[in-house]
Parts: sequence; C-alpha cells; structure tokens
Amino acid sequence: MRVGLIAPPWVAVPPPGYGGTEAVVDNLARGLVELGHRVELFTIGESRCPVERRFLFDEAVEPMGQTVPEAAHVLAAYESLSDVDVIHDHTVLGPLLAGRTGVARAPVVTTNHGPFTEVTRRIFAEVARTATVVAISHDQARRAHLPVAAVIHHGIDLTSYHWGPGGGGYLAFVGRMSPEKGVDTAVTAARAAGRPLRIATKIREPEEAQYFEEVVRPLLTADVELELEVPVEERVELLRHADALLNPIAWDEPFGLVMAESL
Repeated sequence: MRVGLIAPPWVAVPPPGYGGTEAVVDNLARGLVELGHRVELFTIGESRCPVERRFLFDEAVEPMGQTVPEAAHVLAAYESLSDVDVIHDHTVLGPLLAGRTGVARAPVVTTNHGPFTEVTRRIFAEVARTATVVAISHDQARRAHLPVAAVIHHGIDLTSYHWGPGGGGYLAFVGRMSPEKGVDTAVTAARAAGRPLRIATKIREPEEAQYFEEVVRPLLTADVELELEVPVEERVELLRHADALLNPIAWDEPFGLVMAESL
C-alpha cells in the first residue's frame, strides 16, 4: 500500500532536538516500511527520515503556528500525495482544508497530537465529517465529544532506548518550557529533595520565552542545569543515568511521550 504521511512544517523529521510529533511520524514511517508499505512523507527539506520525502519549504518555518505558511504547506502536501492509497495527516489545518476544498483524493486519517479543547473541538468536529480522527490516549478521546475512530498510543523505538543504571546523582526533567509541563514545580521539588536537577527543554515560542523569563529563570541557581534542544541520543543518556524523572504536569496530558521514554 502507498501511504502518504504529512508532518507539520515546524520541525524536521526526525527532530534534531525537541519534537514529539516529529519523532512519532519518523517511527511510523520506518515501521510502515518494515511492514512492506511504500511511504511518501511530506515534510520540510531538512528532514532525513529514510523514506521518499517531498516538501515545499527547505527549512523549518519560524515562528511556529503561522497559518499562512502552514496552509501553503498542507495544500502542497495534498496535491503532491494525490495518488497514494491513504493519507495520514499529523497537522491540524491539513484535514480541515482537504475536506473543504476537495483536494484529497485518498481516504484521510488524522491524529490529534494535542488536547481536545473548546477551540480544537470545533475544528475536529468539522474534520470528522470527511476524515477519520485518531486519539492518542483514552483520556484524550473521552474529552473529544466527537467521533473518534480509534485510540492508538504513541510508541518508542526500543533500539534507541535502553535500560540505564541510574545513580547519576541528579533528577531529570524533559519537556517544553511551559506552565502545563510544570517546569517551575520540578525545580522547586528537586530543591526540596536536596537533589540537582537537569532540564532538557525547548524555548522557541513567545509564550515559552515569557514563562521562562518571568517564572523559571528567577528560580535557577547552581543546582539546576538547563539544556536546550537536546538531541535524542543525549536525551536517552540523560534519562538512563538519572535517579528519577520529574514530570509534574499541570494539565490533562494527551499522552506524554517522555513517560514512555523514561520507563
């Protein structure tokens, strides 16, 4: 079967640093090839996933979340993938535009990698009229209040993630710099436990930078080490040698890939 995958235009596949959705798309592409399918990935030119790749933008679009380049990206994707057997779209805007414009000639499956909120439900309710919606956890699906065809959990590549001895004498936090992920709580908890904390994070969006400057930076002292855009190999080593992972989320996490990575 010819499977078309559409990744967002914000991060390469696989991600060079932080990128949960892009890591999932990379694993999915490789897994489908191993099962004997032909995969065509629409992404950005910087991507290195070992499948047939197509793109509109050579480099990642910055800042993230711009509707005009995302619309151009997904419209080009559906035009490019017009002859595949099925399209699996990992963007939000893509399946919405495909249903309204009729550009999709193949069945469309879309995975929602974020929470179902009052805002996103309006979008996915419309998407569900012309595409199959997949959730990434049962809790996320219960919050959808719209047709969800299946719950398919994220997975990790066990050839990349190996058991570690721990004993590194530090606690670890892995996640984006946001109140929802509880970075400030992780710093406070580690300090209360008298343990050093190593943070692997990303600060790309204005909201992330504001949260860091106003809330997290004032908490940082010598007992906290902060690293940005940590490559997967270094992130694995960080987790392998940590005494524990701190994951004090303050929202209804759709899945939480770092929990699987840590385990």
